[in-house]
Amino acid sequence: MKRIFLQLLFGVTLLSLLSCEKFLAEEPVTEVSIDFIYTTPEGLESGVNALYNLMRNYNIPEGEGDALRSSLFFLVGTDLGLNRTWHTPYGPNHTPVAFPARKWTRGYQIIDRANAIIANAPQVDMLDTRRNQIVAQARMVRGELYLDLIRMYDNILLDTIATTPENAFDPKEYAPADPVEVFELIDADLDFAVQHLAWNVDYGRYGKGVAHHIRGKSALWQQKWEEASTHFDAVILDPTHDLLPREQLAQVFGQNLNHKEALLVYVRDEITGGNDNLAGGGPTWISSVFNSRVYELSGGEMIRSTEYGGESLGWSFPNDYLRSLYDEENDLRFRTYYYPLQLIVNNPESPNFGQPLAPERYDDDYRRYHWSLKKYHDEEKRVGTLNSYKDHIVYRYAETLLLGAEAAWRTGNTTKALGYINEVRNRAGLHGFASFDLESYLEESARELAFENERWFLLKRLGILVERVNLYYEMGSNSGNKAVYPMASHMVRLPIPQSQIDLMGTFPQNDGY
Repeated sequence: MKRIFLQLLFGVTLLSLLSCEKFLAEEPVTEVSIDFIYTTPEGLESGVNALYNLMRNYNIPEGEGDALRSSLFFLVGTDLGLNRTWHTPYGPNHTPVAFPARKWTRGYQIIDRANAIIANAPQVDMLDTRRNQIVAQARMVRGELYLDLIRMYDNILLDTIATTPENAFDPKEYAPADPVEVFELIDADLDFAVQHLAWNVDYGRYGKGVAHHIRGKSALWQQKWEEASTHFDAVILDPTHDLLPREQLAQVFGQNLNHKEALLVYVRDEITGGNDNLAGGGPTWISSVFNSRVYELSGGEMIRSTEYGGESLGWSFPNDYLRSLYDEENDLRFRTYYYPLQLIVNNPESPNFGQPLAPERYDDDYRRYHWSLKKYHDEEKRVGTLNSYKDHIVYRYAETLLLGAEAAWRTGNTTKALGYINEVRNRAGLHGFASFDLESYLEESARELAFENERWFLLKRLGILVERVNLYYEMGSNSGNKAVYPMASHMVRLPIPQSQIDLMGTFPQNDGY
């Protein structure tokens, strides 16, 4: 069933496809016709390559503004987050209304292009194996996005027909889709991907591992525990993916993300980039969001340096609750996933160069100093710029183990659940749990996966998002003004963009907005 918002996006979408360079290819396609895209094998592959660019922009966009807010909301607006400024998800007059239009419209724009590839591929003269691999990637995108949309909004449209010049202005009907039908489509898409994708794929491409992983997530949302466990087990039992060993923990989020723990990576490259429509993508600010401007501390002993993140924004940080979960002496993640608490004087002109920064040089302004996240650190980010071209891990094997542990526990297989969760703990240098319970699972998930676009959705699925956010989420610029900004119960689902409500006419707004 066609949707009116897609009419408005149709022209923009065509332009994005016509200007996209071929992703991860030696010979970029800079200008192609629609006939070429949908009638030739090479054209279909160009269309799929454009989907990767669009998905990268959808999740980790270039630049700032509402595009960046749309990602940071889910990274920070949880029980683990502290916001200093700029994006305030909760509290009076701070409902999350600034960015949902982008997630909704961009999500459906990409779905529409995936629909076009899926619909046209059967008519193209090509080997079935090659066709199925192309369609599998398009169906991965569609299934992944519909899972994302239903988790964010609850009430969504379901559309599998691509917009064309012939049908763009056909009469439309607008009503929330039956969630059962939405999940049936998600599962069918992901099952097709599981069947036709390979385990070992080119860096930055969808493979069988991430297909099983997302399919397992879908099953968890439907409370199909055995089904979820089967998909997570498939990833865990296959040798393609694994945890990096303890001695390589720093490489999990290092400069080279082409390793066994990564299930899917968004690739960026400054040479082939410049903006997110190009193969290399545009520069992001995400590496500058989570660390303080230590170079603004008084005394002149700290200067901008790549070691401490270079040019920084200091907008968002891990909170005191998250810190309380770590064994600071023994948990290797505490000194690997976060910047050091003790700063080292890095101004060569200081007589204290190379020495620990004196206690009196620290202050209580979080913009200048706070315990800070290092997962998005970019060793190649140039001093003096907020821009980063570092690749970004989207899904990783540690999450597969933790979700697999939950699924196994819910099926009654505590032994398997403990085996999976304790792999994560042992890698961090900790003793394993002797028993499995929900609170221990939530705490271990927080230690391992904080600020990786997982926590908000996990808490919502478990029905405790509002409770946990109101207990622990904080807003403030120093220790004296930190406060809990209450999350109202209706905020577990985002508002549907009012512009789309106005266009559709009959589609209801979510309660509370």
